[in-house]
Amino acid sequence: MPTNTLTAAEVLDRMFLDVRCRLLDVAATLDRLQRCPGAEGLVSDRRMQQIREAIDILNSTGVDRAERLQMLFSDSYLPNWIQGLNTNDPQVKLGGKAFQEST
Repeated sequence: MPTNTLTAAEVLDRMFLDVRCRLLDVAATLDRLQRCPGAEGLVSDRRMQQIREAIDILNSTGVDRAERLQMLFSDSYLPNWIQGLNTNDPQVKLGGKAFQEST
């Protein structure tokens, strides 16, 4: 495990404004979505569900939040993924559920 030469207070001093900016950006995006026509239809949208889960992860404790967020937004491993490279179907070539569900 790497040795951290900064104290928690020093890390917070360095990162606070950046984290604050990112959180404000997320909040502004959620507000913008809420004000749009059709916002009520997003309640069951898989991406919004992932965003809500991500916020729950951020609000939890532990030292693996980044890993859990990465896994939340990652596609599952497909053992035969290489076969998708030999097709003309763009949904297969570009891979994953994220692309397929957004088209």
